[in-house]
Amino acid sequence: MAYQHEYDRSLTSPDKFWMEQAQKLDWFEQPGSGLYKDEHKLYRWFPDGRMNTCHLALDYHVDQGRGDQVALIYDSPATGSKASYTYRELRNEVSRFAGVLKDIGVSAGDTVIIYMPMIPQTVIAMLACARIGAIHSVVFGGFAAHELAIRIDDAKPRVMLTASAGKELNRIIPYIPIVRKAREEAQHEVEACIV
Repeated sequence: MAYQHEYDRSLTSPDKFWMEQAQKLDWFEQPGSGLYKDEHKLYRWFPDGRMNTCHLALDYHVDQGRGDQVALIYDSPATGSKASYTYRELRNEVSRFAGVLKDIGVSAGDTVIIYMPMIPQTVIAMLACARIGAIHSVVFGGFAAHELAIRIDDAKPRVMLTASAGKELNRIIPYIPIVRKAREEAQHEVEACIV
């Protein structure tokens, strides 16, 4: 019954309801309004608020005393690898890689393509982009060079992140030749590629 009550409130007084929900988040700048229709008649949520999803995913939990709790578990049936990261460990790895991205010139609003297998470093890369305000575009590691080239031209990334290879259950997919061919085929020139 509580769910139905909250759902009904969200429909009858959406701005009030969502402003109450927003108070539960750790904003850098609290929003003054919930839902706003811009000049193009597009709706925007919390247009005058400022937050960072990486901060909410990691720093907030460390600050709340959960730094030693496990935040990420990696268990790969393809490689047999297992690893876990606490919020503190993950925050430190993300901060370090965010520094790497900033050092090569990536800043807020820049796009970064992530063409990597499903490994912890992929999560670290996504959160590092969010930390500095860059836009990450994850491209499935099984795509061939042509499909990757299309996504490069579409996203217009400043930087690409990749791995030397990805491993499926019965084969290894070498990523470097795919990335090289995709960069040659794409019209957009990527400034840097980190392996």
